[in-house]
Amino acid sequence: MKKPFEALVRAHGATVLRVCRAVAGPDDAEDAWSEAFLAALRAYPDLPAGANVEAWLVTIAHRKAIDQLRSRRRAPVPAGEVPEPRHTRTQPAFAGWQRDLWEDLATLPDKQRAAVVYHHVAGLPHREVAAILGGTAAAARRASADGIAALRRTHAEGTDDDRDR
Repeated sequence: MKKPFEALVRAHGATVLRVCRAVAGPDDAEDAWSEAFLAALRAYPDLPAGANVEAWLVTIAHRKAIDQLRSRRRAPVPAGEVPEPRHTRTQPAFAGWQRDLWEDLATLPDKQRAAVVYHHVAGLPHREVAAILGGTAAAARRASADGIAALRRTHAEGTDDDRDR
């Protein structure tokens, strides 16, 4: 007959906690200890009667402590304060209003906009752009070039002061 699980916790809890501290460190040891005993509680009914319970618990504790270390490494690390943007629409960099590239892109004709986005943003070759838009690779290349030329003209008009930096 198996002992009640509570007796296992009392008998081996300190050993399991030492293993968790040794592997996961003092900050994560208690979480690993709790996770180890929760996992052990779930698996205890299937444990064979003659099994080495302490070794079984230590193995579970070791694995849960490693899991704690891995989750700590994957957790996001605060990066500090996010810097403010250099210019906003409420605080323009110059007397006019700073043009936004995405707004300039929206002013292009549909074929030029699509060709620019598919080729320059998505990185597709002109023959694939042509297959999507319908037409030839030369036409896609021309639409992309015309779109980029228009963007250079319109975006440069709104950002003349930015070139001085």
